[in-house]
Amino acid sequence: MKRKYIYLVIIVGIIAFVAYKFSSEKGGKIAPPSESPKGAPIEVSGVVVLPKDFENILTVSGSIEPNEQVQIRSEVSGIIRNLYFQEGSFVEKGQILFNIDDTELQAQLLQRQTEEKLAEENARRATLLLEKEAISTQENDVAHADLQSAKAQTQLVTAQIAKTKVRAPFSGKIGLRTVSAGEYLTPTTVVASLMSTNPVKILFSVPEKYTSQIKEGLPLNFTISGSSKQYNAKIYAIEPGIDAQTRTIQIRALAANDAGELFPGSFARVQLPINMVKEAVLIPTEAVIPVQGGKQVFLYKGGKASAVDIESDSRTSTDILVNKGISIGDTVLTSGVMALKNGMDVHVNLKN
Repeated sequence: MKRKYIYLVIIVGIIAFVAYKFSSEKGGKIAPPSESPKGAPIEVSGVVVLPKDFENILTVSGSIEPNEQVQIRSEVSGIIRNLYFQEGSFVEKGQILFNIDDTELQAQLLQRQTEEKLAEENARRATLLLEKEAISTQENDVAHADLQSAKAQTQLVTAQIAKTKVRAPFSGKIGLRTVSAGEYLTPTTVVASLMSTNPVKILFSVPEKYTSQIKEGLPLNFTISGSSKQYNAKIYAIEPGIDAQTRTIQIRALAANDAGELFPGSFARVQLPINMVKEAVLIPTEAVIPVQGGKQVFLYKGGKASAVDIESDSRTSTDILVNKGISIGDTVLTSGVMALKNGMDVHVNLKN
């Protein structure tokens, strides 16, 4: 019995010690920090608003296109007699690229020319006979109509012969050919592709909210995959309507390609300046507080924080362009703004 009493006293002692220790540690954690003297100004950071040039850059994806592009085909069917171009070479406008065998057409032309001469002689005789009143006016008209028909047939064959010589419609670089000399060609067969690549076109789209800021002649910069070099271009055409599915508008720009570094089909990252303002009022983004119905910042005036409503519609990753509410020379508070109240005493540490 005595032993049980001793055990009970030990257990009670242990429980009391643990309870005391736990209470002591908990009280140490929640001890409140020492308060600053009542009425002392709050330490905050701020910047003086200075005039800066603002340029809002819109970055979008685009692609490089040839200035002109066409698939070279033949308008007539026949055997390819000669190929006059080297794959991947530059060709001039009007240069003959290949020709189709025109032996049969040349024979038809000779026949038509003979028929034309005969019709011309018949028309001459008919005119003389009409003057002598040996034939009627109708017979004379028929003879001259036959002459015009013969001339038309000659011109038709001549045009077909001209189509056997396929020429470059514009100057540019011709691609890989798909045919060889001696092959039978039809109008559906693509012989090669011809591209004009200086200048090149840059095709890209921008969201519809920027349409009012996009103008013909607006300059832009772009880069291509695998290179950090920046190229210059200028907008020359804007689609008149907005795509209802993507809510974007398509734009084309022209870029010089004298060095041949820009290849059609390449990806382009376009940097488009959509808003440029000289001596703009710019403030750091961390200074702005969203409030119901707008935005607000705190200015430093007479040792106190003064809440001011602002208007802005453009921004970058670090700055906001202010249209109304702040003037050049104002001091904008940038740190601790969420804890500030209008008229609160503050001490400002200015940042450069």
